[in-house]
Amino acid sequence: MSQSGICYLVGAGPGDPGLLTLRAKELIERADVLVYDALSNPEFLRWTKPGCEKINAGKRAKDHVLTQDETNALIVEKSKAGKSVVRLKGGDPMIFGRGGEEAAELAAAGVPFEIVPGISSTIGGPAYAGIPVTHRDHNTQLTIFTGHEDPTKGFSSIDYAQLAKAPGTKVFVMGVARLREITGSFVEHGADPATPIALTQWATTGAQKTITGMLADIADIAERTRFGSPAVAVIGDVVKEREKINWFEKRPLFGRRIVVTRTREQAGELSRALRELGADVIELPTIRIEAPEDKRGFAEMVTHAHEYNWLVFTSPNGVERFFDAFFAVFEDARSLGNPRIAAIGPGTAKKIREYRIGVDLLPEKFVAEGLIDAFKKESVENLTMLWVKAAESREVVGEELAKMGAIVDECIAYRTVPETDDPTGAKERLAKDGADLVTFTSGSTVDSFFALGLDWPDGCVAGSIGPITSQALRKHNMPPAFEASPHDIPGLVAAIVRHFGKRSVK
Repeated sequence: MSQSGICYLVGAGPGDPGLLTLRAKELIERADVLVYDALSNPEFLRWTKPGCEKINAGKRAKDHVLTQDETNALIVEKSKAGKSVVRLKGGDPMIFGRGGEEAAELAAAGVPFEIVPGISSTIGGPAYAGIPVTHRDHNTQLTIFTGHEDPTKGFSSIDYAQLAKAPGTKVFVMGVARLREITGSFVEHGADPATPIALTQWATTGAQKTITGMLADIADIAERTRFGSPAVAVIGDVVKEREKINWFEKRPLFGRRIVVTRTREQAGELSRALRELGADVIELPTIRIEAPEDKRGFAEMVTHAHEYNWLVFTSPNGVERFFDAFFAVFEDARSLGNPRIAAIGPGTAKKIREYRIGVDLLPEKFVAEGLIDAFKKESVENLTMLWVKAAESREVVGEELAKMGAIVDECIAYRTVPETDDPTGAKERLAKDGADLVTFTSGSTVDSFFALGLDWPDGCVAGSIGPITSQALRKHNMPPAFEASPHDIPGLVAAIVRHFGKRSVK
């Protein structure tokens, strides 16, 4: 590694992880150090490699974990130590993101750096609110300004007289706290009090909230609705287009806050599906997957997998752990031999097919009992079976197959343990903001969630992926509001949509 590393000033976009650039994602995945601000989507933290040092620089309104000078010194120090440093900033680093100041500090210190632009909230935010900042019917000019200037200057460099007279759309950020002052200055300098204005908070995320009004009354509306920051404001006739093209806020789960309790590695599929439907997702993993206690025994069983008539997989985690171990020993998939393959459900089958291996047996009901019913249609007497499982799995599969005359060996591929790490502050957010729904995808996610001792949010319900998970919820006196059918992630998502389709948003 070179004596001097490099610092990347990266725009994280306005919040929706899908709006991050490919270059930005690549750099986050490679980073030795990630310095992020409070406006970055917490999902980005999951993309870092093992061992990456993650540092929260804060940077929201008056609440700074690190001052700007401390942040400048930090990225210089880490880069000079030979690290690949990603300074992740909300929106675009060079649009009111103080990226220019940080770049200057790096340049003065002789540290190599790269600037990676991001989608600015000044453009992306209004788009998600159904407001085009330019439109042939309304304007040919766009003006962007900040509502929060350097307080040490002692004067304002914003010429409201010019802004009030300027044609076209005006967009500003960081101005909620000074909204009455800003709108009043526009009117004072000749702007029509009836000029349309819209404010969008947490734009492009499931927590998005938009209010509209006129320059004359928007401050009253914001106070009445307790509208807060971070927010982007749009002034001009383009706001009228929102009535026709407000697309994001019409999604079926918009306005719903949903907690995902799956492991950090597995949360993505469910979280992504819910976000695409407009939900505000809080990822609060309650379990994590660890290697089995008997690693040598597991490795030996995998090595001898070709000797079995059947391989039985009852979770995607088991599939992944099995084949990771298998290909660590064998280079050729044909070394697996020709066993028949059974999967407990479509999620497990999908994971098996990712390794270009077919599935011979898939039950109609995606639970252990359903798998046993499927095997009853097969002749398994005196056949050898390797059951790839978690240490905590119910013994139904092994016991019932043995009763049918099969010779079953248990291959413990992993164990499930409670998750104690909370790098994104999900527990604090759940306690502060509450939720409409907590989703559970296994009995272990249920037990580990309640072991956290968190207060159950007011008005919140539990959603279950299947009967075993529902049973675990009832043991904790929390009967599920619904149970997915089929018992998989798509089935769970569909059940969530059906549930909230019958209820109005609070």
